[in-house]
Amino acid sequence: MDILQSFLLGLIQGLTEFLPISSSGHLALGRYMLGSETEIGITFEVVVHFGTLCSIVIYYKKEIIDLIKAGIRFIKSPTDSKDDYQVKTIGFILISMIPALIVGFTLKDSIEDIFMNPLLVSGMFIVTGVILYLTRFSNNPTGKVTMWKAFLIGVSQAFAMIPGISRSGSTISTSLYLGISREDAANFSFLMVIPVIAGAMILQMGEAIEIGIDSSEIISLVIGFFTAFISGYFALKYLIIILKKQGFHYFSYYLWLVGGFGLYWFLANGV
Repeated sequence: MDILQSFLLGLIQGLTEFLPISSSGHLALGRYMLGSETEIGITFEVVVHFGTLCSIVIYYKKEIIDLIKAGIRFIKSPTDSKDDYQVKTIGFILISMIPALIVGFTLKDSIEDIFMNPLLVSGMFIVTGVILYLTRFSNNPTGKVTMWKAFLIGVSQAFAMIPGISRSGSTISTSLYLGISREDAANFSFLMVIPVIAGAMILQMGEAIEIGIDSSEIISLVIGFFTAFISGYFALKYLIIILKKQGFHYFSYYLWLVGGFGLYWFLANGV
């Protein structure tokens, strides 16, 4: 993998990991359009995932520190801190992970096999566009995350394992549909994904360690990491700004364009 490819793949990973446009969908369509030679090595995939993980940890460092402190308070005195909203947030994050864990360990491979067809991926882009577009009717919700809302948001996260369905698009949209404020919707959506990204990265690390790192790949890995880290940080920052300005649904136009083009392309080429 050359320097330009490392840069482009890191950029795509950083932007699509947080913007509501489905990283898995873009990767799937890209592989079909550009060919199998675009396959990303497992080591590179781990490195760019680590880059996006670092970007979200840096962006939410204050909130993460506060949650760690809340967890310590709860361990020291469960009775006194049980009504602490930050302690509850930790519980909400754990609850939101349940659907993804169940689907991930039981159906993930089957889902990817079924929905990896490029026509279906293109169709899922259009579905994601509809999901995002409907948020324009959510007005200005002011609610907070609750246990059941957290579980439903987790269900939408599990649904996003289908290539072409955006994780951030699904979770933030579901939050807005449930009446959660725009700021809380974004914050919870991105805080809840930290253990998911970390878990996926850890699972991949075992295979990456077995393969090892070729010294000739080090520069490409470094470029991929920093590109994913920087692009991911700014994608996250500006997505939250757009969300607060009630412009979240504008991403639907891009998704409809990509989905429509994908359907045309693959039907015309007999895929």
